[in-house]
Amino acid sequence: MDVSSMSAIAALAKKASYPLSLLPSAIKNAALKAMAAAVLKNQDMILNENKKDVEAAKNKGLAASLVSRLELSDKKIQGMSDSLNLIASLQDPVNRVIWSRKRPNGLLIQKVGVPLGVILIIYESRPNVTADCMALCLKSGNGVILKGGSEALQSNRILFNVLKKAALKIGVPAGAFGLVTTRDRQSVKKLLTLSESIDLVIPRGGEGLIRQVAKVSKIPVIKHYKGVCHVFVDKKADLKKAASIVINAKTQNPGVCNAMETLLVDEAVAVSFLPTLALELRQKNVEIRGDQKTLKLIPDAKKASEEDWHAEYLDLILAVRVVKDAKAAVAHIQKYGSRHSDAIVTQDKKTADFFTSSVDSACVFVNASTRFNDGGEFGMGAEMGISTDKLHARGPMGLEELTSYKYVVTGTGQVRS
Repeated sequence: MDVSSMSAIAALAKKASYPLSLLPSAIKNAALKAMAAAVLKNQDMILNENKKDVEAAKNKGLAASLVSRLELSDKKIQGMSDSLNLIASLQDPVNRVIWSRKRPNGLLIQKVGVPLGVILIIYESRPNVTADCMALCLKSGNGVILKGGSEALQSNRILFNVLKKAALKIGVPAGAFGLVTTRDRQSVKKLLTLSESIDLVIPRGGEGLIRQVAKVSKIPVIKHYKGVCHVFVDKKADLKKAASIVINAKTQNPGVCNAMETLLVDEAVAVSFLPTLALELRQKNVEIRGDQKTLKLIPDAKKASEEDWHAEYLDLILAVRVVKDAKAAVAHIQKYGSRHSDAIVTQDKKTADFFTSSVDSACVFVNASTRFNDGGEFGMGAEMGISTDKLHARGPMGLEELTSYKYVVTGTGQVRS
């Protein structure tokens, strides 16, 4: 693919976006169900292509966390299919009346959901993102151009072809889905200048990728920066519950953006909580890096550096700091956090309310793991990513976040005096 090919893909997507925006819900839902069935029908072929990517990634010495993200399984394929079916069952965000009011002069003003247009997704590693993005864009009436990482080329190509074929048979406009397979960076940079055809860019991947896209793009970008996520264990926490939440937030899937990276513990419970917790973390092969107070309670922990408080490890490494109280915990999060996902464990409602109102993150949890910051867990079916921006979307981006709105004003001949 050369630079001219990028323009052609974008132009096709823009052309298809108009009939796609008018596609009835019944057609979109039928297409999604056909796509869900096609994934299962072609499971063996998809897994065979994915195996090629996984073997190549291992031969290149890619990190185990990246290989894990890349690798598909029967369970993940079933999950893709289930997600497609769930998205089909959700309310169509296009043409929904967000609010309606009638003015004294008789004008009926309605705020109505509309597609964004064409969305460019640039992502790394996870082939399931291909299915999620195609499904969410179809249901929200948006054309989509996909640019996956070279490490997942075979997997993305087969998934794209299987899903596209199923959707086209039902009546989805040709060109609504586009896939970029080139490894030429100049071609991708060209895409980021095509503001006349592409309306939004969503990069998913490492912080370096996202910052580079935001720097180059002439198109609005919704950013999904790193997840330096915290859990604060308050002095009035149920410590058994706190231990369970901490273990889950750190170890259930450490290589993702909503995994906890820093644990903050109120000094009033640190002595009774941290040594026992450390035993459980060791059993999970977690390396602890602590401040001076933590080192006194966990002698085999490593000394944390200033960089550790900023770190998104995406690994079985945990930074731990003992803090004076909830105010000190909030101050730490305000200084080092990435406004992604932060949690407090406490039985005190006043402290919980202080934490949720003071911590400016996309998702703030009370007595629950940060791992729940996920479109699927929020009932969205899937997500385009987790935005750490405030404009125009924040947190998990589902169907509603992939739409804008227009005002439809209906009168009976009114004129303004």
